Amino acid sequence: MTDATRLPRALRPFSSGQYRLLTIALAASLLSAGAWIVAAVWQVVQLGGTPIDLSFVAVGSSLGLVLAVLFGGVAADRIPQRRILLVVEIVRGTGFAIAGFLAVTGIVEVWHLAVISFVLGLADGFFYPAYSAWLPSILPESQLLAANGVEGVLRPAAMNAAGPALASLLIAVQGPWLAFFVVAVLQVVAVVVLAAMRTTPVRRDPDEVVSHPVRQTFIDLRDGFAYLLRTRWLFATLVFSILLVFVLMGPIEVLLPFAVKDQTGGGAGAFALALAAFGVGGAIGSIAVASMRLPRRYLTLMILAWGFGGLPLAVIGLTSWLWVMVVALFICGLLFSGASVVWGTLLQRRVPPSMLGRVSSLDFFVSLALMPISMAVAGPVGESIGLAPAFLIAGLVGPVLAIATLAFARLGKDELAHPLDGMVDSEPVTGGEASARLEPPVDEPHPRRELRPRTDPEPG
Repeated sequence: MTDATRLPRALRPFSSGQYRLLTIALAASLLSAGAWIVAAVWQVVQLGGTPIDLSFVAVGSSLGLVLAVLFGGVAADRIPQRRILLVVEIVRGTGFAIAGFLAVTGIVEVWHLAVISFVLGLADGFFYPAYSAWLPSILPESQLLAANGVEGVLRPAAMNAAGPALASLLIAVQGPWLAFFVVAVLQVVAVVVLAAMRTTPVRRDPDEVVSHPVRQTFIDLRDGFAYLLRTRWLFATLVFSILLVFVLMGPIEVLLPFAVKDQTGGGAGAFALALAAFGVGGAIGSIAVASMRLPRRYLTLMILAWGFGGLPLAVIGLTSWLWVMVVALFICGLLFSGASVVWGTLLQRRVPPSMLGRVSSLDFFVSLALMPISMAVAGPVGESIGLAPAFLIAGLVGPVLAIATLAFARLGKDELAHPLDGMVDSEPVTGGEASARLEPPVDEPHPRRELRPRTDPEPG
C-alpha cells in the first residue's frame, strides 16, 4: 500500500507535496476574498451607501469575471497554469493594497470600490480555469473527487466563514482599511507559495496545428463553444445554472446584508455570522461528498441539490431572528457545495484534457453571464417590492427549475452510460503522465483523435 491509500479517502491528495503547497496558496487566496467581501460591504455602508450603491460595487466584480473568464480558459489551455495563478495573486494583492490606502487616507468613494472590484473580477476570471486545468496535472484521477472536496471545504470555510470573521474583527478594531491591508498581506503568502511550486507542462494534443496567437485564441473559443453545444449533459446543466444564478445571486450578494441589518438589527458581526453559517454548511457538505464514491445518479442528484438548496432562502425575508437566517444559510451551503464537488470532478473526468481550461471557463461564463444583471436588479427590486417577496421568489424558483431541467433534458441515460464511481479506486494514471501526454484520463479514455478541439460529441 502507498502512503496515499493509508489515508482516508478525503485526505489522500495531501500525500502530494505539490498539492499541499497549492492548498496553502488557495487557502490564503480564499481567506482574503472572504474578508474583502465584508470589508467592502461595510465600507459602502460607512459611506452611507444604499442597496443600489452595493449593487454598483457587486456588479463591478461580476462584470469583470464574465468579461475575462473565456480568455482565462484559453490561457489555461495554452500557458502553464502556475504562471497564470502567480500573476492573478499579484494583481489581487495590489488591488487590496490600493483599497487600503484609499480608505486609510479618507478619500475612498463607492466608485473606487467598484473599479477595484472590477479588476478583482478580471483576475478571478483567469484564476478558476487555471486552477481547474492544473489540478489533474498534479494528482491522479482517483484523487480528484477528494481534491475537489478539499476545495469545497476551503472555499466556504475560508471565504464565507474565516474571511468574514477576520474582516469583522479588524473592522471592529480599526475599520475596513485595516482589513484591506491584511488581505493584501495574505496575497503575498499565496504568491510566495506558488513561486515555490514546480511548473507542469500544458496538456495539449501534440498533433494540433497552431495558428497565429490572436487567430488561435478565437479558434479555441469557437471549439470550446462547439463542444458545449454538442455535449448534452454539459449544455443542459449550464442552462439550468445560468437561470439559477440569476434568481439567487442578487438576493444573496446584495439584499442579505440589508436583511441582517434591518430585520435583526445586526451589524458587521451578524452579517459575518450569516456568511459563516453558509460556509460551515458548505464545508460539511463538501467533506461528506469527498469521503464517499460519486453517486450513480450523479447528474440527477447534483441538479436536485442545487435547485432545492435555494429553498431555505424563502424564509430569510420573513424572519427577524438571526438564528433562523443562520440555519437557512447553513442548509443552502450544505447542498450547494456538495453538488459543486460532484460538478468539478465531473468536468475533470469527462472533458478531454486539452479542453479542460476552456470548458471550465465556459462553465463560469455561462453560469455567471446573468450574474451582473441579477446584482444590478436586486437592489431596485428589493426596494420596490420589499425584502420578503424578493427572498420568497428566489427560494421557490430553484426547485421548479431543477425539476424542469430533469424533465426536459432526460439525462438519465447519459449518467448511466458514463458511471464515475466504478473507477475511483482503480490503478490511476498519474497527473504527471497525463500532463506529459503519455496517457488519457483513466475512467473515460479519449483517443488522440478525440483530444483535438474539433471533437465529436460523446454518446447521449
